[in-house]
Amino acid sequence: MKNVACLVLPGVAPFELGVICDIFGGDRSDMGVPRLNFTLVTPQPGLVPTTLGFPVGVADGLDAASDSDLVCVAPGLCENIPEPALELLRSTVARGARVMSVCSGAFVLGEAGLLDGRNCTTHWLHTDELAQRFPSACVDPMVLYVEDGPVLTSAGAAAGLDLSLHIMRQEFGDAVAGVVARRMV
Repeated sequence: MKNVACLVLPGVAPFELGVICDIFGGDRSDMGVPRLNFTLVTPQPGLVPTTLGFPVGVADGLDAASDSDLVCVAPGLCENIPEPALELLRSTVARGARVMSVCSGAFVLGEAGLLDGRNCTTHWLHTDELAQRFPSACVDPMVLYVEDGPVLTSAGAAAGLDLSLHIMRQEFGDAVAGVVARRMV
């Protein structure tokens, strides 16, 4: 894994976005952690509103994620998702890369059709709605995260941290994941 992108949509939750940015975008090369090429992407670059009322500046459009090994979906309002964003997620999986959602970001994966026939999860407050909206998905409300092939989903913010560390452990080993975890404590 070298290239990681995070899809930022209007109504993004800043704390969870920050978790993704810190794990995959933080520079810990001085501690032996490989530096990843990390970028935020959005359908219309510029200021993207958050759930807390302040905007986040996102300079890159969706094309910047076209060669990402992992595309993360930060949670938020997850409504009226632009088709190009959904296509980015579908094409990511189709070319053999992975997608990951934190919390309600699972709804974006569902809208892209990526939860059909897959095990998945989201924050416990939203598991019933996720199961109702995407009846072909196998929603598990009792786990912190799920990896089903190239599609990874997590419950809330802390579970998103756990899932991100799981990915770091898979890609770079226990020692690197341990450094990242200790640094975030």
